[in-house]
Amino acid sequence: MSVVLSRLRVLALVALVVPVAAFGQAWPTKPVRLISPFAAGGGTDAFARPLAAVLSQELGQQFIIDNRAGAGGTIGADIAAKSPPDGYTFLVGAVHHTIAVSVYAKLPYDLEKDLVPVTMVAMVPSVVVLNPKVPINSVAELIAYAKANPNKLNAASAGNGTSHHLTLELFKVKTGTQINHIPYKGAGPAMQDLVAGQVDLMFDGMGTSSPQIKGGRLRPLAVTTLTRAQGFPDIPTLQEAGVPGIDVTTWYALWAPAGTPPEIVLKLQQAVAKALQSQTLKDVWAQNAASGGGNPSPEFAAFVHAEVLRWAEVAKASGARID
Repeated sequence: MSVVLSRLRVLALVALVVPVAAFGQAWPTKPVRLISPFAAGGGTDAFARPLAAVLSQELGQQFIIDNRAGAGGTIGADIAAKSPPDGYTFLVGAVHHTIAVSVYAKLPYDLEKDLVPVTMVAMVPSVVVLNPKVPINSVAELIAYAKANPNKLNAASAGNGTSHHLTLELFKVKTGTQINHIPYKGAGPAMQDLVAGQVDLMFDGMGTSSPQIKGGRLRPLAVTTLTRAQGFPDIPTLQEAGVPGIDVTTWYALWAPAGTPPEIVLKLQQAVAKALQSQTLKDVWAQNAASGGGNPSPEFAAFVHAEVLRWAEVAKASGARID
């Protein structure tokens, strides 16, 4: 009898495992939703939309961008975290989500428990950009002007708790300056007001700023990485401009709701890695000074955890807190 029961248990386990594996192989059989937690036209969109187009061709089903802006990207992240883990909803998140863990007093989701890291999509330098009407032409002039005119300059961001916000706060700590923070519901709306002259400057990702810089609609002062940006060799680093201790990269990535079948997570990660080798995406990434993407999920998960710890230190040093 014990042998029969053992065999029944094995058969039961096989019955559970085989459909999941088969489901993973068949996926996707209908359109896939990619939640972009910021307004259209921002850095997330700059990479998510061309990636979605290539994935649609590669996997034979539409990958649809669903913009759900607000609260520094945390509203969209919460929607994704609470979505059915069936492989048809993913989050196109960013570095901002690792910052929110420490900046927001309370989040309705747990980034490292309720969402599963799938893979990196792109990494881009952040850049200090100004509206050309602002009479500042260098980082030294920016610091001098901000010190002589406390809180006269207005700096836009994609929202409270985003990398734009925290990089601004870190810059203020390092330089002893006072600059007003103006949060928006995404980099797209913030960029519109910056170009229009409604705000003065922004610590932005190259994904949003590069076309504006190339078009002469924004004046770049420095990148926030330790090396100069690919395709923008004339823009100095903050360290070269006399502000050491700041090394910020804006990155974008994919997460799945916890419980999503690992076979689907793996298949999407591999599809992204393949898509990033296409000439179409290589050209888009190069235009936006982007690199990276497609790394294995465990490697990306370790990176996410390290970023959560890193930004917790920045939040503590700057005193940034959102109740």
